[in-house]
Amino acid sequence: MKKFFGNALTILALIAGLALWIVLPWYAVFAVAAALALWLLLTRSGRLALAATRIGVASLPQRWGASSVIIVGIAGVVGVLVAMLAMGDGFKATLDNTGRDDTAIVLRGGSQAEINSVITRDQLPLVSSLPGVAKGADGKPLVSPELSQVVVLPSNSDGGDVNVQFRGVGEQAWAVRPNLKIIAGRKFTPGLREIVVGKGAAAQFRGIEVGKTLDLAHQQWTVVGEFSSGDSYESELWADTETVASTYDRQAYQSLLLHTDGKNGLKQLKAALDADPRLKLDVETTRDYFAKQSGQLSGLINILGKVIGTIMAIGAVFGALNTMYAAVAGRAREIATMRAIGFRSLPVVLAVMLETMLLALLGGVLGGLIAWLVFNNYSVSTLGSNFSQVVFQFKVSPQLLWSGLKWALGIGLVGGLFPALRAARLPVTEALRSA
Repeated sequence: MKKFFGNALTILALIAGLALWIVLPWYAVFAVAAALALWLLLTRSGRLALAATRIGVASLPQRWGASSVIIVGIAGVVGVLVAMLAMGDGFKATLDNTGRDDTAIVLRGGSQAEINSVITRDQLPLVSSLPGVAKGADGKPLVSPELSQVVVLPSNSDGGDVNVQFRGVGEQAWAVRPNLKIIAGRKFTPGLREIVVGKGAAAQFRGIEVGKTLDLAHQQWTVVGEFSSGDSYESELWADTETVASTYDRQAYQSLLLHTDGKNGLKQLKAALDADPRLKLDVETTRDYFAKQSGQLSGLINILGKVIGTIMAIGAVFGALNTMYAAVAGRAREIATMRAIGFRSLPVVLAVMLETMLLALLGGVLGGLIAWLVFNNYSVSTLGSNFSQVVFQFKVSPQLLWSGLKWALGIGLVGGLFPALRAARLPVTEALRSA
């Protein structure tokens, strides 16, 4: 019973230590590493541990097959974890980049997204005349009335049907979004059934190259241009909002995108909307709006990635345990000889753990490198808040690679601890006789 409770406390302490290790900032990790390095170099026990580690590392070529189990297992954990987190970060970055602090989106009061918002046509001139709305060089309000329609297009990957957002935009849409640039062809002509497509959509879906004709709502639409914006709008198809409305018999808009006038523009606009009983509308910056749209899905992806990573990490820990237990058993005579000539338990424990951590470090670097080479800037699409595909790229950042490396070292710590304790407790005479 005493042994059982002792092992249980050890496991709980390991779990707590690993949780703390994962959340440690980089400077704290380097402080721990520096303290360990100083101890290894400046103390007698530390120098003995280094000597024992060198002996163990020198024998790795004879145990390379077993050691590769640790490296490959940990590389798999780090690769999957980094890839999943890169997917969540890439999706969030795409939507976050869509928003700006100097543009605002107006929706029906209480609406959480464009899909369930309705703005009547008579409300457009009322909002356009309110204080806080910026005007262009021609004196016209920088307001774009917009609506969206989900259409089905074949994907480039397998030809399967996927939902794509077909957005109707007003003539001020280009001025409200100054980051949007035409990179091929030209803008659509208001009143005509012409389309411009986002760069991401052009890469993900078939039949929308410049010059092609699309059959949408039993009408022929011509693709006349392609645009780049570096955000989620690149996943969409754009056309004149009045033409889209007439084609799909839409009697109202879904949102108004506008440019605010100066630092206090949004505040003035909110006050004016609240003061007019005809306008039961909500307004917020597009940065805040798209941040909310991205938060739920990116959070879910991050949680899923960590859960999958944890499950794989448990498997990698057991692989490391089996490998290091076998290594300790195979080196029983060597370890017993070191202890017989003066190596105490602490240097032996540290030697086995340092060897495991070295293998874990190699696995972490390999897994991070594979994730970066395969997934960094890899383009995919997923279902967004409007039930249409959002095209985005995986973002394998240095922060994610650092997190993956910490996970690898944490696995190595757990996988090497118990075999190290067994090596330290190995009876010297018994080990020498059995070898």
